[in-house]
Amino acid sequence: MTCAIDLGKFNSVCCFFDPATQQHQFQVIATRRSHFEHLLTTRPDIDLVVMEACGPNGWISETCRARGMKTIVFSTNDEAWCWKNTKRKTDRDDVLKLAEMSLLRRLVPVHVPKPDIREQRAFIKYRKSVDKDINRLKNSIRSLFANRGIEIDTGERAWNTGPVHINSCRKPIEDCTRDELWRGQLDMQLSRLDDVTRKLESLEAKLDEFAAEHPNIVRLMTIPGVGRKTAEAIVAAIDDPHRFKNAKHLSSYLGLTPKQHQSGEIDRNGRISKRGSKLLRTMLLQCAWCSLRYNKWSKKTYDRITGGSKTRRKKAGIALARKLGVIAWAMMRDQTNWDASKLLPQDEAKDNGKLKIKRKPPKPPGPVHSDESSGVAHRKANLTMKPKRQTRTGNRSTRTGNRRTQTVQLK
Repeated sequence: MTCAIDLGKFNSVCCFFDPATQQHQFQVIATRRSHFEHLLTTRPDIDLVVMEACGPNGWISETCRARGMKTIVFSTNDEAWCWKNTKRKTDRDDVLKLAEMSLLRRLVPVHVPKPDIREQRAFIKYRKSVDKDINRLKNSIRSLFANRGIEIDTGERAWNTGPVHINSCRKPIEDCTRDELWRGQLDMQLSRLDDVTRKLESLEAKLDEFAAEHPNIVRLMTIPGVGRKTAEAIVAAIDDPHRFKNAKHLSSYLGLTPKQHQSGEIDRNGRISKRGSKLLRTMLLQCAWCSLRYNKWSKKTYDRITGGSKTRRKKAGIALARKLGVIAWAMMRDQTNWDASKLLPQDEAKDNGKLKIKRKPPKPPGPVHSDESSGVAHRKANLTMKPKRQTRTGNRSTRTGNRRTQTVQLK
């Protein structure tokens, strides 16, 4: 007996499918732990449990496996799961098709990580959402000043040395008049920004503790250009490196392989598939761009793929991100650290393939805020400079193609 489950937020539809007789029956239950435990207790004839990949499948699959039932989670993004030409689509149709497809082995099963890995993935996504909230609050604060023609410092300087000027404009909403309501709004936004910043610091402290205890995260951080955030995202996404057959399997899991369209004599490769974790692809690409400053192998690989062409830079960045993901997977699989001698010649593998970065000396801190900001000072400096030579079109002309132009130098 196969039990196919179409999971929903409040209610789920179960289909009990008999492969021998092709008979089936449906049952609707609430998506709660107690209801599923009661269902599995009353139906001891269930041999296989199949369900679609979604949020609740983690604890449901654990409940089924604890009772010794074989459980498979399928991805409904597969091409076999297509409803474009279907006139009717209901939950019962979905769960019946899921049972039939599992019998035909037409759907691709997905990996269900352990509870600690699932919590780590959720925690990394939450850290990213908190970071977005901070950027959103900073942009809203800048818009308050920009809409009123008040200049503040640009970049990180506004939040490091410039808060004195920003805080001087804030005012409690109870003390604001009708013309000063924006000051009360500024006070609320700054309070929210301080609160979210403190929460982000506590999140980073907890992730630092987890990274120090996890050997694979420490191992991936030995790659020049790979930091803690990228390493923990790779480890959380890959989980078990032995579940991938080869590098092509991992690359397709990351969504960094091109789509292919082949028909007769046509064989065309398109853009990348973008399947899998979007957050991991983003972090791998950012890591690829950063590694060009710190990793000799990354720089050499990037130059080889671009071939000096400016139009191939983005493609080279994507290719380098895929290669970094494959190298990280191989290091987790073989339990080895970064070794530049395996990728670079012996004369270039010094210092484990690290590039020497020439950093500019830090600029001395200036005033907290000045009416003459960097942009205003730059414009004034240009006005005081000697004017450049100007050109104009005169009466004398020369023929160049179909145009008649003449450049006369002004004295």
